[in-house]
Amino acid sequence: MERRLRGLLLIAIFGSMTACSDPNAVASSTDIATIPAATAPAAPSVSAATIPADASLVGTIVIDGSSTVFPITEAITSQFQQQAPNVHVQLGVSGSGAGFKKFCLGELTIADASRPISSEEIQQCAANTIEFIELPVAFDGISVVVNNSNTWVECVTTDELKRMWEPAAEKTITRWKQIRPGWPDEELKLEGPGVDSGTYDYFTSAVVGTEHLSRSDYTGSEDDYLIVQDIISNRYALGFFGYAYYREFQDQLKVLAIDAGHGCVKPNEQTIADGSYQPLARPLFIYVRKDALARPEVSTFVETYLAHASQAVANVKYVPLTPNVAALVRARAQQQKTGSVFGGKLQIGVSIEQLLNLEENR
Repeated sequence: MERRLRGLLLIAIFGSMTACSDPNAVASSTDIATIPAATAPAAPSVSAATIPADASLVGTIVIDGSSTVFPITEAITSQFQQQAPNVHVQLGVSGSGAGFKKFCLGELTIADASRPISSEEIQQCAANTIEFIELPVAFDGISVVVNNSNTWVECVTTDELKRMWEPAAEKTITRWKQIRPGWPDEELKLEGPGVDSGTYDYFTSAVVGTEHLSRSDYTGSEDDYLIVQDIISNRYALGFFGYAYYREFQDQLKVLAIDAGHGCVKPNEQTIADGSYQPLARPLFIYVRKDALARPEVSTFVETYLAHASQAVANVKYVPLTPNVAALVRARAQQQKTGSVFGGKLQIGVSIEQLLNLEENR
């Protein structure tokens, strides 16, 4: 069966087991159940040397948050369950913002996030005495895509994207030709993540100039697969989501190059990793509660995640961390360094390596 359906089966099994053993566990997200299994890609695997199952590891790990990070965590969970069959891992997809809200209320063990934690969320965690460890796990390039039959655009400037998405465009910029005169006099159908999404936050900050601010008359969803299907079915649609979702459907979608003032650059493994795909290259994260790391099943899960992240990330078609950044992240986990190197802000175009090195040298 295909990856998404396998993911749903895992969630259903682990979720039901969790519900029996942990009355405080959070139910798996209804958003996951709405993803059409028939359109989902094949399940990625994380190959590794055979590790004997450890029956002594027991407990429940509750994870929720970013739909962008979900495929990575799903792949790692599959590997971990072979190692720890008696640990119940409950996965959910509610968006980075909703995930952080649950995390800072103490409802999650780990939050998947496609953006750094905000200053407001840091305060919410502190108010509930939740200490956390921020762990970058991959690179991503938010991909701006159109229907495969779109013949009039290959590259779009950041200024043109802003004119499409800024609040002033609402019910005003509604046709392609309003952006560029040579484009068709047809409806501009905009698709994107919902407002609880970290991808939405990052895109609006990078393109509109203010985080969490855009026109509201677009079709939004926390389910990236629904956005994909809408764009595939509408010749005049334009949308954005994580690079892996474009890669999975690249035979049915057309990705646009972005011109941020230095020429047109398309997202690919090289341009995302070296940061030349600006301003939409970004890191992806997991956030782990420090108190939870005292539990053997959680510390083992995090060790498994970081040990196999590079392969899992490549399998699900994101971009692995460079060896130096990966080493810095492992050191951060081992030393249990709490807090965020981003200072509660989205820092567009800033290297993770620079930030981690600055913290390391404090």
